[in-house]
Amino acid sequence: MCVGLAAKVVSVKDGTAVIDASGAKRDVSAELLEDLEPGDYVMVHAGVAIAKITADDETETEGVMAGLKSHSKE
Repeated sequence: MCVGLAAKVVSVKDGTAVIDASGAKRDVSAELLEDLEPGDYVMVHAGVAIAKITADDETETEGVMAGLKSHSKE
C-alpha cells in the first residue's frame, strides 16, 4: 500500500516545490506536474509531487489521516 501526503504549495522554482504539510515545510520534486503554482494543493509520495488535488481533497485526506492516527492509539 502506498500512502501519499496532501500538502499546499508554498513556492516553485527550477522543478522543486516547497510544500507545507500541516505546518511542516519540505522541498519536493515538482518535475511531474505542469503549471504548478503557490496555493495549489498536491499529493506527495516519496518526495515527489505526483498529482494536483483540490482544497476539499486536502481537507478530506487530513481528516482520514487524523482518524487513522487516533484509531492506532486505541
